Amino acid sequence: MAEFPPSSLQPLVQEIFVLLKSRNETVSVAETAAGGLVSAALLSVPGASAVYKGGLTVYTLESRIAFAGWTKANIENYSGPTTEIVAGLADHTRRTLESTYAISESGTAGPTGGTTRNRTPGYVALAVSSAQGQVTREIETGSNARGENMVRFAEEALRLLRDVISQAGGASL
Repeated sequence: MAEFPPSSLQPLVQEIFVLLKSRNETVSVAETAAGGLVSAALLSVPGASAVYKGGLTVYTLESRIAFAGWTKANIENYSGPTTEIVAGLADHTRRTLESTYAISESGTAGPTGGTTRNRTPGYVALAVSSAQGQVTREIETGSNARGENMVRFAEEALRLLRDVISQAGGASL
């Protein structure tokens, strides 16, 4: 078996786990293009049940209606992943699972995609929701390698989560 989680995720996951556990805080996840890697990485830490409230892999638009609070109007107006969309997914997941934080990502892993910026391979929109609001970020990897992008999307999501948690605790980013 290959190393899991990937080595690029291990320090982030450990740091997030320690921060959340020391503060008695929790996290939930709503992910799309990372395909469950964010949740799987968080769950790889022994004792994860103390901080992990649950997660969704809402890869299809239909699954977003069924599980993420979307309506038909969301589908009709959909034009690809955006920071607004992931902020909404994160908010819905945090409120539904009653977690301190929720992380969400949506992007285009590749190898193919569209012509607009948010549909090109390697683009991902990220959001963390907390009671204080949302923090969003966009990343472009410049790659169309699907598996590599999926791991990178998970890494960037975890990095944003770590940054938000650290900032909430008064630590500098």
